[in-house]
Amino acid sequence: MQNQVSDILRFVFLGNTVQQYLIFVGIMLCGFLFKTVVSGLFSTILFRGIIKRINKDVTMDEFKRLLVTPLGVITFLVFLYIAFEQLNYPPELGLPGKGELGLKRILQRIYSIILICSLTWVTMRLVDFFGMMFSKRAARTLSKLDDQLVPFFVDFTKVIIVIIGFFVILGTVFKVNVAGLVAGLGVGGLAIAFAAKESLENLLASFTIFLDHPFVVGDLVQVGEITGTIEKIGFRSTRIRTLEKSYVTLPNKSMIDKPLDNLTLRTFRRVKFDLTLTYNTTSEQLKAIVADIQALIDAYPRTNQDGRVRFFNLGSHSKDIMVLYFIDTIDYDQYIDVKEEINYQIVEIVEKHGAEFAFPTQTLYLKREEEQLS
Repeated sequence: MQNQVSDILRFVFLGNTVQQYLIFVGIMLCGFLFKTVVSGLFSTILFRGIIKRINKDVTMDEFKRLLVTPLGVITFLVFLYIAFEQLNYPPELGLPGKGELGLKRILQRIYSIILICSLTWVTMRLVDFFGMMFSKRAARTLSKLDDQLVPFFVDFTKVIIVIIGFFVILGTVFKVNVAGLVAGLGVGGLAIAFAAKESLENLLASFTIFLDHPFVVGDLVQVGEITGTIEKIGFRSTRIRTLEKSYVTLPNKSMIDKPLDNLTLRTFRRVKFDLTLTYNTTSEQLKAIVADIQALIDAYPRTNQDGRVRFFNLGSHSKDIMVLYFIDTIDYDQYIDVKEEINYQIVEIVEKHGAEFAFPTQTLYLKREEEQLS
């Protein structure tokens, strides 16, 4: 029985013994089954050995959540490499050697590209980790500038990492002279710059935003027809949460080219409307109503002394009183609460003086003619 098993294991098929195939399958299974365990163990060692010394804000679970998946891919690639090293390429297939262009070389290049992409992925996840760490530190400060700088530099660093990874693939996999390529871009680089004109404009616009500080994260702004709160400023675009709770992404170029009203920087909110009274309202009633509303606006604790109440127009169907005042809050909920309270008191003043609100009407006069009998 033992001899039969040995004979089976030594049986050669396509240039490899059955034992080599079994070893190959076993290594692949181990890689598939233990990639998560190995990557989790490596993440724990990395966190406790290095990261924990410089980090007090991000937990180990958050760190592992970022790194377990990409490290698992790298772990599986290592097992894959070890497994294929156990096999011989069958000479019956007539494949070219390792130094010649053929299936072997193509597979090696594909493997190298996947490995470099995985390492780039791990590096980007580490950048995300440091971005998370600095974001939590920035949240504890009073300044909002660091809240917007952190995501900007995280995105910027990730773009640089992707570019470096691309050049590493060109240099190591395809044996391209990267230094000569960069030096020889010349007119080609100029053409690429023109092709990426909008992206470059948005990048420059992002630096303008950081230098001029027209707004920071958390500000309520109005850009064109869009009004909302700034949630993130990236190196290409700005994310705004509108009053309707939708999520709008605007190119940074649009944020500096269009008129931008930073509503957060207002010291007061303006209220202006017309109070329309019927033409039956007497001049004494008008004077009393105007005086009482003006006194109300001046005495109200949440308004300033710039309020104006004036009888300023004789409309087509009403006598119009202009009411203008400012509320000393930038919070929208407080604004509508104060406005509602003042409106109630204005209605009470109009009712107290016996006046009535006007609405659009038409009066039709009919002339009655008597028939004269001849």
